[in-house]
Amino acid sequence: MPNKDLQLSVQPRERLGTTGAHALRAQGKIPAVVYGHGNVPEHIAVDAHAFEELLHHGGRNAIITLTDGGRKRQTALVRQIQLHPVSRHILHADLQRVSADETIDTRLPIVTIGVADGVRNAGAVMDVVVHELEVEGPANRIPENLEVDVTELGVHEHVTAADVPLPTGFKLLTPPETVVVSIEPSRTARELEEAAAPAVVEEVTEPEVIGAEPTSPETE
Repeated sequence: MPNKDLQLSVQPRERLGTTGAHALRAQGKIPAVVYGHGNVPEHIAVDAHAFEELLHHGGRNAIITLTDGGRKRQTALVRQIQLHPVSRHILHADLQRVSADETIDTRLPIVTIGVADGVRNAGAVMDVVVHELEVEGPANRIPENLEVDVTELGVHEHVTAADVPLPTGFKLLTPPETVVVSIEPSRTARELEEAAAPAVVEEVTEPEVIGAEPTSPETE
């Protein structure tokens, strides 16, 4: 479980817009917005290094206490982070106000555990089809990720969202039939299978169009 005592010092942001955001980043800070609970969004600034350290220590899915001058102001979750496409530095962050006992929707990353039997013994490849699942649960008990044990999976077998274990008190929001991880033959194995399969000759016919009005040459 993530650290529940994470704190982040924030300060009001006076200069808005692109010019103000550039000025903040030049000072080693990140522009951010805090919203939610029916209150007016707050424009704030946070120290870039402190924010990155917080994320590194589990702050991506943990409740964060926002402080101003040492005084506790409110608690929030990191909802969205904008990254520079080249440097990958954080450009902006959105934080949502939450309380510890509040039920929220969130997306949790998938982490696979073990080596699939089909990969280990049959030379197959593992495909992580979905990298995160949407769940609902208490804000103060959000895990950093969801683990999927793939050890027993053979070739042509898969794990669906419904198969992924969730912490107590959490509900799956992603459609349960969604394929999360699948084990498929390698490209070479697929080509051998296709080469060994008998050829099937099918008659090609024009598709039938139902309910379509004939098109005149002038309107094509």
